[in-house]
Amino acid sequence: MAVLPILITGDPVLHGSASSVTVFDDSLRELVADMVETMHAAPGVGLAAPQVGFPLRLFVFHWVDDSDTEFSGVAVNPELWVSPPPVGELDEDEESEGCLSVPGERYPLHRSELAILRAVDLDQNPFEIRAEGWLARIFQHEYDHLDGVLYVDRLEHVHAKTAAKVIRKAGWGTPGLSWTPGVDDLEG
Repeated sequence: MAVLPILITGDPVLHGSASSVTVFDDSLRELVADMVETMHAAPGVGLAAPQVGFPLRLFVFHWVDDSDTEFSGVAVNPELWVSPPPVGELDEDEESEGCLSVPGERYPLHRSELAILRAVDLDQNPFEIRAEGWLARIFQHEYDHLDGVLYVDRLEHVHAKTAAKVIRKAGWGTPGLSWTPGVDDLEG
């Protein structure tokens, strides 16, 4: 296993649609193991294949809720259904999220409270997870990556404007930029 470099916003693979996984082999298993190691090293609660340079429809996740229930796994070729997102004022404490491809930044974003994730695992076994709260948020965030959407692309105007300034000031937004957890002094 290896910790992989994480692409920073601006790289084309982050901003395009990923392709379905069609080959389930040892190379895919190795990629997923490397993604899990990278996610933990970052540290993060999810990581999509495009974030490490592979335009494939898969993501890994690991999250422990307030009751110490652990949710972890890999979602290959996922489909996601969500409830309507809330409207109204953002709660910056409860609705802020970050992204390993926009390292060190956090902005509030409305996400749907409920989500249903359907996917297959590495053995091509189908599964379904009904999620709410933060797990639903994680699924929406990672699923967006598979369609070339970063959470900063969904921010409301005032936060979008701030994020754009931060990205520009950091010199991001161009192809080829990355950081490696445990090597570079960045975190998301």
